[in-house]
Amino acid sequence: MLLISSPSDVSGVVFIDIDGTLVPAPGSAVHVARYLGTEAAMAEAEADYAAGRLTNPQVAAADAKTWSGYTEREIDDWLAGVPLVDGIEETVAWCRGQGLIPVLATLAWQSIGRHLCHRFGFDAYCGPELETAEGRFTGRVLAELDEYGKRDFAVRYAGSLGLSPQDCAAIGDSRSDLPLFREAGLSIAFNADQQARETAGVCVDGEDIRVVIPLLEGWLKVRGSSPSL
Repeated sequence: MLLISSPSDVSGVVFIDIDGTLVPAPGSAVHVARYLGTEAAMAEAEADYAAGRLTNPQVAAADAKTWSGYTEREIDDWLAGVPLVDGIEETVAWCRGQGLIPVLATLAWQSIGRHLCHRFGFDAYCGPELETAEGRFTGRVLAELDEYGKRDFAVRYAGSLGLSPQDCAAIGDSRSDLPLFREAGLSIAFNADQQARETAGVCVDGEDIRVVIPLLEGWLKVRGSSPSL
């Protein structure tokens, strides 16, 4: 989905994480796991990932097994009740008004990214992908993604619009955001853990994602006054 009329109208891209950022901890995977009856195991796996004891592909492989037999529609219906921070729709609209393309850059399953993309009007999303057969999840991972793949997705997406990573902002909260934080022109740690705070250019907390708007406004003003632009 791309509502900005042409690349010439685009001033940048804002990449926003899902789990821990738009979906408060413990995140969307744990929310779905409540319906699957595997909440405790998923919360433990997410904690192990945050602490560096597991990789995202290891967490994904274990979580994928619990989705076996369920349909995309069932998962989508459950996601309608996922807890979210306030102000997502308004922040997406504000970005569009500034010529900034809002994109989900996440390690959440593509099913989750797709749901939020359609619900709030983000232009694109990334994420590991689950295998399906005859309309049901098989319990296997079709495509893996880690924090470096997430960064690479963002760089490629920006490049497709003729933009560099310096023309992009990244908003996130944890380990999966660090590689992208190091590339982006503006990195915002939102309700973040310590490692994200130490890596990001600026930190902010709150229950409403609109707290990032003044930071994005300031960034746009600096970029607009740069003699290189």
